[in-house]
Amino acid sequence: MSDLDDSLTASVDQIAAVRAPATLVRKRRAHYTWAISLITNKSAKDDSTYPSWEPPLYRRLCPSPFCPSYRRLARVLSLCLLCLLSWGIVYVILGSTAAPGGQVFNLALLCICAHVGGWLMTLVNLPALVGMLLVGILFENVGLINVEDDYEEFVVILRHISLVIILTRAGLDLDPQALRKLYATVLKLALVPWLVECAVMAVVAHFLMDLPWLWGFLLGAIIAAVSPAVVVPCLFKLREKGYGVSKGIPTLVIAISAIDDGTSVAVFGVIKSFLFSSGESTTFQIIQGPLSIFGGIAFGVIWGYMSKYIPERHDPFAVPLRILMLLGGGVLAVLGSEKIGLAGAGPLGCIAAAFMCLHHWTQQGWEIEDNPVATAFEIFWMIFEPILFGLTGTQIKIWELDSRTVYISLACLISGILIRLVVTVVVGIGCRLNLKEKIFVALTCMSKAGVQAALGPVALSSLSDDASEEEKTYGQMILTTCVLSILLTAPTGAILISMTGSKLLKKVSSAPPSVAGWRSRRPSIRDITIINEEEDSGENIEAT
Repeated sequence: MSDLDDSLTASVDQIAAVRAPATLVRKRRAHYTWAISLITNKSAKDDSTYPSWEPPLYRRLCPSPFCPSYRRLARVLSLCLLCLLSWGIVYVILGSTAAPGGQVFNLALLCICAHVGGWLMTLVNLPALVGMLLVGILFENVGLINVEDDYEEFVVILRHISLVIILTRAGLDLDPQALRKLYATVLKLALVPWLVECAVMAVVAHFLMDLPWLWGFLLGAIIAAVSPAVVVPCLFKLREKGYGVSKGIPTLVIAISAIDDGTSVAVFGVIKSFLFSSGESTTFQIIQGPLSIFGGIAFGVIWGYMSKYIPERHDPFAVPLRILMLLGGGVLAVLGSEKIGLAGAGPLGCIAAAFMCLHHWTQQGWEIEDNPVATAFEIFWMIFEPILFGLTGTQIKIWELDSRTVYISLACLISGILIRLVVTVVVGIGCRLNLKEKIFVALTCMSKAGVQAALGPVALSSLSDDASEEEKTYGQMILTTCVLSILLTAPTGAILISMTGSKLLKKVSSAPPSVAGWRSRRPSIRDITIINEEEDSGENIEAT
């Protein structure tokens, strides 16, 4: 045995000696990764294995290190041609409003510039949504856009559709079978910190911002949501490198953010229905909350059960039909619930329908990690993300902001975030996560973006024309706080996740394999094991 141990030790030393220079080289290369990727314009997700066809003189005119491949250039040109074609069709139909200076033209220009602004942010490893939001603020404050008249209602509908996409993606990220086994851990880490942050925001807003209690809880319900738009891209990068994979921590955080979003939107809808219900009887106002909850869940269950049989699962058009049914059902639920005065029912029904559809489709053989409907909603989000954040930015007029409101809003946000960090770490006791992993999970739950952008302007836009100046001030305070929460926590959260992930999480020897194609394998809640790594390694040694 001693000879065997000596030989193993020598082998390990030899491997370490060989790997040491390689490790040093990798560390040196890491300093130049960003510059190289920017100059060469190469992406880790380069499309296919087939080489790009190029015209004979293309490389002479466009040298390789400084120009993209012809495939990429042709793709950009095709998108530009499609945009011009779409604009031409809209101009022929609508006339001058689609011409330069018209409202439709300005809205389209805002969305395009927001997308470009988001791309510029990704070059410095910041969330794209921050650039989109800043572009919207710039457009509003330099006078490039002015949404008015009938287009205000159109903008509201765009926000509702964005909300439907956010909630549907959240529902499609929850694995029903695995969630049944781990529901206690996931719900504890999702709901308890959410409740604490919501309550803290309500109390602080009531005493510092002089908001009434209902308005305070309305703000708390919005701010307590975690943003998958910020968290998911950063976690995918860590997951590809093998950090936290052994316990499924990246997927655990994604599940927490999905549950948080659904809870925030449902509670917001219930409070909004009660707050803005005018002319309704006291009895209806009392039963409004429970009615919204049960009505939304019932709609989601029924719509999800219908998806099991309609369309027929072997229909060659099953995928597009399921996509359209899920999207149409979500839009109907959100807009219809607003119409009948049960605003909380629609969002809850939207996420419940997505969850039930996923449950039935997995029973019929679809994989959660490669769900074509979920892929379609990822594409929808790529389209609506610049629309949502660009339009949210246009709600902020810098010169009209009260400095006192800004300072108090920042104080409220920082108080809620810090208390949530502590509560998340405390709640993690008993979940078999070590202290570093609990801190990482707490840090990832500080990012705000999607729900805040979708719901922040709703309170102000829901006020009637005869609303008092005091109520308009409340709505503006909520909007300002939501925008500040995005600007403060989105870049900070992305930076913290990227910087602390390699230090707080353990790395497995081999990262999970990536799937060929334009996107990696969708993470499943089945990846969450939350095991004791020391015990597991001990069992492996004994088995050996």
